[in-house]
Amino acid sequence: MTFRSRRRHVALGLAGSLLLSTLPLTAAANQPASSVPRQHTFWSALRLDERPAPDTWTRLRKGFALSHETANPRVQEWLEWYREHPRHVERIAAQSRPWLRWVTRQLEADHLPTEIALLPFIESGYNPAATNPGGAAGLWQFMPGTGDAMGLSRTDWYDGRHDVMAATKAAASYIQQLASRWYDGDLLLALAAYNAGAGTVNTARDVAANRGEPIDYWHLRLPAETMAYVPRLLALSEVIDEPEQYGIALPSIPDDAQFVKVATDGPLTLSLAAELAGVSEQTLRSLNPGFKRASTRPRQDASILVPIAAKQRFLANLETLPAAERTVMNRYVVRRGDTLSAIAARFGASVGEIRRENTLKGDVIRIGQTLSVPAQALAQND
Repeated sequence: MTFRSRRRHVALGLAGSLLLSTLPLTAAANQPASSVPRQHTFWSALRLDERPAPDTWTRLRKGFALSHETANPRVQEWLEWYREHPRHVERIAAQSRPWLRWVTRQLEADHLPTEIALLPFIESGYNPAATNPGGAAGLWQFMPGTGDAMGLSRTDWYDGRHDVMAATKAAASYIQQLASRWYDGDLLLALAAYNAGAGTVNTARDVAANRGEPIDYWHLRLPAETMAYVPRLLALSEVIDEPEQYGIALPSIPDDAQFVKVATDGPLTLSLAAELAGVSEQTLRSLNPGFKRASTRPRQDASILVPIAAKQRFLANLETLPAAERTVMNRYVVRRGDTLSAIAARFGASVGEIRRENTLKGDVIRIGQTLSVPAQALAQND
């Protein structure tokens, strides 16, 4: 293996591998390792009073602990691909805001190499809303069964696979469990199993052993996607470590917290929550991709992520919010004979609210059309 002086091949001890941190973390925004001018955006304007690392990319690199195997032909093939497609890396790096810092810090807390924070580049393009026709979903592309096994709940209101905080913790735990249970802490085999399933990797190891061949990742005969999966991650990690060598200008990601999780003391629509926080509804939707409707989960212990700069305003306005104004979003499929006024009366909403939540310009609706309709929160169940 090719090792750098500051890196080691990481193997997890059985005792330490399943100890997952429960420390609350908050998330990130963007910064380049190049001379690209810093972009002043909504996210970069937010700051938390703390002593940060120079930027998130620096924090990420400090946690690199895997050998990137740059002499391996399978890794070299991907290094060349990234060199030929610099815009691909730059585009996904931009999409990683505001999540990359939070994901990196979670991996730090779990004592995992921070190269793993780059897996969502490969899995989902760092898009929490990503879905796959095969059933995988979210930043980490959990299949339904695996997500269920890792405690990511799925209801009519919420899908934990799309919740970045919940899914990241589940992914870290899953990788640690794979490494400890099957591979004596070997993370490359664990990553292969994350992609193909432990059964596939274990069968390949049995076949190799029966042939008298080595059973480490590099010598296994695996599905084509899995054969490329680990080399692609290692090559990407090398590219992020030395972006100038590959003609890549990484976007600016300061090492500042960007959002905070707050209790809402009951359900809220995202439009009302945005009004209370003084931010756009789209901002709250992007921070809370686990919600399947335009509202929080209909529970008294509901919570929501808000920009950290909006926290105090949100909590102050929430404290004075009348209980009668708390609503959640029902889904309603339009039937023959329905009118907006009749639907509004059925759910105790106004026609204006229904128009606003569905961006309707008038009163025309179609049979079979699905509408989001505000409804009294206390009548709902999660």
